Amino acid sequence: MKFTLEYPSDVPDAHPSMLTGSALAQISRRAEMRGFEAVCLADHPAPSAKWFRNGGHDTFEPVVALAFAAAATTSLKLMTNLLVLPVRNPYLAAKELTTLDTLSGGRLIAGVGAGYLRSEFAALGVEFVRRPELFDEALGALSSIWRDPSTPVVGTDFAAIGEMRLQSPVQTPHPPLWIGGNSRAARRRVATFGSGWCPVIADAGVSASIRTQAIDGVAAFAATVDALAAELTKVDRSLSEIDIQVEAPPVDVADDESIARWHVEVDHLRAAGATWLCVHADARSVAAAEDFVDGYEALIARHRSRCLLATPASRGSDAMNPQKSLTPL
Repeated sequence: MKFTLEYPSDVPDAHPSMLTGSALAQISRRAEMRGFEAVCLADHPAPSAKWFRNGGHDTFEPVVALAFAAAATTSLKLMTNLLVLPVRNPYLAAKELTTLDTLSGGRLIAGVGAGYLRSEFAALGVEFVRRPELFDEALGALSSIWRDPSTPVVGTDFAAIGEMRLQSPVQTPHPPLWIGGNSRAARRRVATFGSGWCPVIADAGVSASIRTQAIDGVAAFAATVDALAAELTKVDRSLSEIDIQVEAPPVDVADDESIARWHVEVDHLRAAGATWLCVHADARSVAAAEDFVDGYEALIARHRSRCLLATPASRGSDAMNPQKSLTPL
């Protein structure tokens, strides 16, 4: 299992100090030192005040902020989680993501999603009802631009004319492309374009608010991993090619009971098919965020030692039978 730290630039309980370059650099360096493989930021280019008051959040523009994190670190992966692709021209998206991959020496993980805020689409002048169509088109265009930058790509609302002069990303054939969403369409997109999947495990209410199908627990998650495996088989691919990231269980890093519960929950997620966990940092202050990251180092180390002792687990439905998928510790 690998771990991503999501930088909390403007969640409701974030301290104003989190909205500074020095905090972003400091916490990114700390995450790199403490065993995290990546830092990520969400993407909300035009969030409404109404949504924020009802529990939503703002965020730095992720590619710009991740470039700042790149300059402060040396090996930490830089993940967009998730860049709202349908509201962006694919050539502009390719340019900004390629720039980040180039300047970071090939550390980009391009996590992309369809988006879900109708008001945000309206603010950006994009028809919300076209979201699935635009997402599919953008995924194909982005993949084509990265693989063959000189060949023009034409879409419904854009058209490159003649041979193009664009840089290729450092990573070949292109940076890892991770795709969000819980639906069958999302799994199809992963099978067609992706090397990673970012589903959301949440109840029906939360899932409805972000306009995706519900995956309401580990058993349901394991079933959808099996469904993804079936989609991959249709295109002669294997689940072993795909990284799967879900949110990490909440934990109080200063409480032994909470830590023990975290390990059990993480074991079940791993057995169900998760290969990465996205961790929400403590945002109450820079010091609190650093203390949280420091405490998480021991959790990561302990989890890795448990994995070395555990019997290799098949990814998918065996997750709901811990006696079958994990050796007792």
